[in-house]
Amino acid sequence: MRIIVVGCGKIGAFIISSLVSEGHDVVAVDSNAGALSYVTNIYDVMGVCGSGADFDTLEEAGADKTELFVAVSGSDELNMLSCYIASKMGAQHTIARIRNPQYNDNGLSFMRQHLGLAMSINPELLAAHELFNILKLPSAIKIESFSRRNFEMIELVVKADSVLNGMRLSDMRGKFKAKFLVCAVTRGDKTYIPDGHFELKQGDKIGLAAAHLEIQKMLKEMKLLRKSAKNVMILGGSRTAYYLAKMLTGVGNSVKIIEKQENVCSELSDNLPKAVIIHGDGASQELLIEEGLHNVDAFVSLTGMDEENILMSIFASTHGVSKVIAKVNSDELASISEKVGVDCIISPKRIIADIIVRYARALQNSEGSNVEHLYKLMDGKAEALEFNVSSDSPIIGVPLKELNIKSGILIAGILRDRAPIIPTGDDMIFAGDRVVVMSSHQFLNDLSEIIDEEALANGHVRREEF
Repeated sequence: MRIIVVGCGKIGAFIISSLVSEGHDVVAVDSNAGALSYVTNIYDVMGVCGSGADFDTLEEAGADKTELFVAVSGSDELNMLSCYIASKMGAQHTIARIRNPQYNDNGLSFMRQHLGLAMSINPELLAAHELFNILKLPSAIKIESFSRRNFEMIELVVKADSVLNGMRLSDMRGKFKAKFLVCAVTRGDKTYIPDGHFELKQGDKIGLAAAHLEIQKMLKEMKLLRKSAKNVMILGGSRTAYYLAKMLTGVGNSVKIIEKQENVCSELSDNLPKAVIIHGDGASQELLIEEGLHNVDAFVSLTGMDEENILMSIFASTHGVSKVIAKVNSDELASISEKVGVDCIISPKRIIADIIVRYARALQNSEGSNVEHLYKLMDGKAEALEFNVSSDSPIIGVPLKELNIKSGILIAGILRDRAPIIPTGDDMIFAGDRVVVMSSHQFLNDLSEIIDEEALANGHVRREEF
């Protein structure tokens, strides 16, 4: 697919990287020659230097024949104008990054309609939603929902004192009554789609699939269930902090934001009357303790510096805060932060890239793909895809244990009439079902691609399950 990306900053570069890895033909546009050169030197993309709102620049980039146009520069207004011009030139689908809270109100749908936008994305708002969901279920470090929250995947880290430490997956169903499936495990730099012989170890990051109502039951049985965070301290008065505080105070939670810029504090105080705004340097350990760090349920570090977020999160963790979350955009620093004990990280650039990759994959439906939803999990090393099963699918009516499923792929769930099923080898898939598939090391566009045709021809049967 031919895609144009306007804006080669941190988010734009990560989006380009994700789209290139999917095999798309990408053209990068930026008025900053240095940023453009950096992207074109690293990735196999064409670059056009100029304004994303300039007709000649967009014409050179090929906006008239592009299938997807994405504007993610630092200016909301430039992004909206770029998409409007590209749409008028013939771009089939346009997506704009719109961050300003003033634009993200009831008038947004009006603007989207009249600007011809297929989608608007707000990284700070999306990050706040993800943070809000995690704070409601602090036991998890990531939560993704399928089929209107009837089926969920959560990520957990196995602690040294966890009942899961040293347990084989084949023993889990006998020990726990909840219906769930361990569908992925990340250990070090490797991600596995495990079989029943796989033994969990301290430090493993595991992905579990279960019906929404089974999640709480599962965590309770594993003695991992923690109450939702009611008293939250936020470091940094960013847009993400504003959106998150608005959500938390809206459901009655106590929120304290620490911000060192006085004008930002005044603005937050005017717009968040139910939150406590503290003017001060959040990097001061004495200030955090003075403001009640020991009494909070969760600490969320959302400053503009990854390093500060990591260090202050470690400080909060060492002072007994049970749920600590850091915003980290750098992949290198994210890896380091996990090794030093910050197990819950939020990355706005990754959230946006996942959404755009998902949208691009959905546009390929007309070319035979039947992907309904796509989520990147396990730090982007695995995908969870929801497929709608058509009547001509080759896997209909065949027990799962008889399917020759490719290595690195697992059927994690079946959704039938909105009722979730955690599958066993005897379950079958029927037309009209929605099927959730976990995949590592490969991209899937159609449900039929899970079948190992070569193994089938050779008479081999394999299925990874517990």
